Amino acid sequence: MATRPTGPIHRSAPAVKPSDVLAAVRRRALDHARWLLLLSLAAHAVVLAVAPPDPFDLRVYWEASPQVLSGRLYDFRLAPSGLPFTYPPFAAVVFLPLSYVPWPVAVVGWHLLSLGALTVIVVCAGRLLPETAGMGHRGLGRDRVMLWVAGCLWLEPVRHTLDLGQVNLVLTALVLWGLAAAKEAGAVGAAVGVAAGVKLTPAVSGVHLLLTRQWKAAVAACVVFVGTLALGWSVAPRESVRYWRSLVVEPERVGPVVSVRNQSLRGAVGRALGHDVGFEAPWLLAALVVAALAGYAAWVAARRADLLGALVAVQLTGLLLVPISWSHHWVWCVPAMIWLLYGPGRGRTQRLAAFAAWAIATAGRVVPQLNHVEAALPAGAPAPTQLAVVGWVYAVCALLTLVAIATAGTGTGGTGAAATAEERRSGPVDGRAASAALDTEGP
Repeated sequence: MATRPTGPIHRSAPAVKPSDVLAAVRRRALDHARWLLLLSLAAHAVVLAVAPPDPFDLRVYWEASPQVLSGRLYDFRLAPSGLPFTYPPFAAVVFLPLSYVPWPVAVVGWHLLSLGALTVIVVCAGRLLPETAGMGHRGLGRDRVMLWVAGCLWLEPVRHTLDLGQVNLVLTALVLWGLAAAKEAGAVGAAVGVAAGVKLTPAVSGVHLLLTRQWKAAVAACVVFVGTLALGWSVAPRESVRYWRSLVVEPERVGPVVSVRNQSLRGAVGRALGHDVGFEAPWLLAALVVAALAGYAAWVAARRADLLGALVAVQLTGLLLVPISWSHHWVWCVPAMIWLLYGPGRGRTQRLAAFAAWAIATAGRVVPQLNHVEAALPAGAPAPTQLAVVGWVYAVCALLTLVAIATAGTGTGGTGAAATAEERRSGPVDGRAASAALDTEGP
């Protein structure tokens, strides 16, 4: 006859899953989001105090903009660097009030404006996510927004934009505000048109309007953009002719195309081959492949009524295909990373791989490190392998993101994106109805 054990029974503790650990860390971070944001901002302030940046791009805006009234805008060179003013005349008109502000006030004010723009970017990118993203409401929520702002403050494109006093964050915020928060189609188009009038690259947002069938907003964007041309012409007719006839097609004027700081496809291919390929066969072949992948990715996102996915696909394609995309132009990595974590559809592995690539490349400041290597080379010396291979870093991150969007799967209809855009401007929608309309496959 068997006897029962008389001592205490020891049961092995259940195994702890990595997903449970990550969930616990995420909950703790959300619970302390406000303090983490304050800590990040305090560290940012300390860095600025210890090593104040030289916002020479802001100084170009500040010093050059009055020249639009004298007709010598494109003769301007910032001493001692020799940097020119590279935007359309309308941009100088927009920056003109800045020139009447004392320089220290302009620096502080612009920095605070850019920090506010980063917050707008995070909030509006979250609002463009489908409600099927799993938050149970439209947008990221206050705590997630604070965490994202705290973290994104240390990504290289964001920090570089802040250090230079660049306009990237402001224009990206303007576009996203128009697409996510503006109530009328005219306001959406106006936001896109003004952003494109200041710096031509945001004009690619018009493709997103067409892709998502926001016809009225697309027309408004065209009208407003033409209005910016007319205003620039009325203020500086000779400089307008000079810019649109010749300067706009001279990328070398703003810097060397094959510099590692240029993360466009043309820069990456040029570094791989050892010279600027221009728009010749190597670039054309690479551009066709990228355009095909991006077109399919944007179409997939539009079919899912995934406005953020479609927008990210369009914007990353624009950054890849223009002749020059300095590393600070890539602030669109923020909406891209938000989509990669919260976007709908299949392909979680692809999304996490792309997110990890962005996090390593931007938080690890890969491009500035490569720039130090490049700057140390003797004049005329061949570029080392790491500049040709690792120098593809942002282009590779963009391609991984496009693959993730393309493999996320499609939804039920081709009109969902336009309907969703209209619903976002007209007010809240029922979460269950949106879920049924936007996602037939599940995340």
